Amino acid sequence: MSEESFRKEKLERLREMKVNPFPYSFPRTHTAQKIKENFPMLTEWKEEVKVSGRIITRREHGKTTFCHIRDGSGDIQIYLRQDILKEKYDFLSFLDIGDFIGVIGEVFKTKTGEITILVKDFSLLAKSLRPLPDKWHGLRDIEKRYRLRHLDLLVNPEVKEIFVKRMKIINLIRNFLLEKGFIEVETPILQPIYGGAFAQPFQTYYSALEQEMFLRISDELYLKRLIIGGFEKVFEIGPDFRNEGIDRFHNPEFTQIEIYEAYRDYKDFMGLTEEIFRHIATNLYGTTRINYQGTEIDFALPFHRISFVPALAKKLGKDPLSLPMAELIKIAKDLEIEVGERITQAKILDKLFSTLVQSEIKEPTFVYDHPRITTPLAKVHRENPELVERFEPIICGIEVGNAFSEENDPVRERERFLELIRQKEEFCVLDEDFLTALEYGMPPTAGLGLGIDRIVMLFTNSSSIRDVILFPQLREKKD
Repeated sequence: MSEESFRKEKLERLREMKVNPFPYSFPRTHTAQKIKENFPMLTEWKEEVKVSGRIITRREHGKTTFCHIRDGSGDIQIYLRQDILKEKYDFLSFLDIGDFIGVIGEVFKTKTGEITILVKDFSLLAKSLRPLPDKWHGLRDIEKRYRLRHLDLLVNPEVKEIFVKRMKIINLIRNFLLEKGFIEVETPILQPIYGGAFAQPFQTYYSALEQEMFLRISDELYLKRLIIGGFEKVFEIGPDFRNEGIDRFHNPEFTQIEIYEAYRDYKDFMGLTEEIFRHIATNLYGTTRINYQGTEIDFALPFHRISFVPALAKKLGKDPLSLPMAELIKIAKDLEIEVGERITQAKILDKLFSTLVQSEIKEPTFVYDHPRITTPLAKVHRENPELVERFEPIICGIEVGNAFSEENDPVRERERFLELIRQKEEFCVLDEDFLTALEYGMPPTAGLGLGIDRIVMLFTNSSSIRDVILFPQLREKKD
C-alpha cells in the first residue's frame, strides 16, 4: 500500500471515530518566534502557551515523542509524554509528518539547551494526505520547484526568505517615495491602446464594451495624464505584460514601479535612483554593500556614468550613428546576434550595446544620452539633436530601469510617433487620447521605471528572474 493510501485510511478512521480532521480554527496565543523571544518570562510565570504549525520532524523514544512544528515565524520543538497525555498519547499514531496540529503546554529547555514545549494537550488541525518531499533530496529539480512552489517553500526555507525580502524591498521603495511627498496611484491594466514602450502586447476581448483590449506593457501614458491633471509627484507599483521571450532576466509578466515628478529632468532622477538603491541596501542589510554572484557592490558610492554613443563607438571603432543599416546588420550577424526580418535601427543599436558594452558593466552605472531614434517619449537632448535625455541604470550587466526627461511638446511628440510608424516600427501605435491630453500642457517632467524583479534578484543574490517570482509561467506539463 502506498504512503498516500495509508494516510487516506487514517483519515477515514478518524471520520469513523467522529473526529473532525479539519476543524475551523485554533486559539493560538504564541508563535514559535515569540516563545523564543519571551522564554525567560514564560518560564518564570509558568504561562500556558497555545501554538500551532506543521509537523516537520518526529522522533519516538519509548513512551515519549519529540517533534518539530513549523509556523510562519519558524520552527519549535514539542515534547509529548504518555504519562502526561494518558490515553490521548495513542492518538499520535494517526499523525504524520506534514499534518498541522495545535498544542497546549508550558515551555522549558532540554538538556541540550533547546527551547521546547511540554505538551499537555494537542489536536489535529489538518490532515496531510501526501508525504512531503525529503528535506535533502526531494525537491532540487529547478522546474519542479517552480511548478510546485508550495512544496519548494516548505522544504527550502531559503526560498521563503527570498520572497519575504521581496516584499520588504517593495515596501522600502514605497515608503521612501511616500516620505518624499509622492502619491501612489493605480492606472488601468486593461487598455484600449497599449503604449509607453515598444513591445508585443497580450490581447484580450472586453465583452461588456464589445471591443478588443490589451494588457498594459507600461503605465507611462496614464501616469503622464495625471501630471497633466495637476498631480506633481506620482508613482505606481504593479504588473506589466509583454508577450515576448523568457530568459534569465525576462518574464512576460513582470512587476515594475514607474515614478513621475513635475519640474525635474533626467539628471535629477539620477540622484533619486542612487538614493533608492542606497535606502534599500541600508534598511535591508544595515550596510550599503551587497554581493551579487561574486561581485561586491557598494551603493554608498555615486554610480559611474557612461554615454551610450561614445561607449558603443569605442567598441565598434566607428560612430554607430553614421553606419548604414546594412553594415549594422552585418556587424550584428558577425557577433551572432539574432536579427529578425523587422529589425529597426533602434533595436539593432540596442542589441549591439547590450552585447558589447552592457555585458561588461559591473559597478552601478548610468548609461545616458541614447540615440534619438531609440526613444520617442524622451525630450531631445538640449545640446545634441541626435540624442535624447535618457539614462538606464546598469548593475552587474543587468538593466534595472529606464528614465527620461519626458517629451512635453505635443507637436514634436506626434511627429516622432508618425516618423516611427513610417519606418514600420512593429509595435509603435498612435495614442490620440494621450496626444490630445498633452495638448492641454504638461510641465517639464522626469520619469523613471524600475524593474522590481531584477532589483530583487540583485538584493537576494538570485541568478534567475524565476527565482524571485512566486509562480512563474511554465509550459503546460505533458503526460
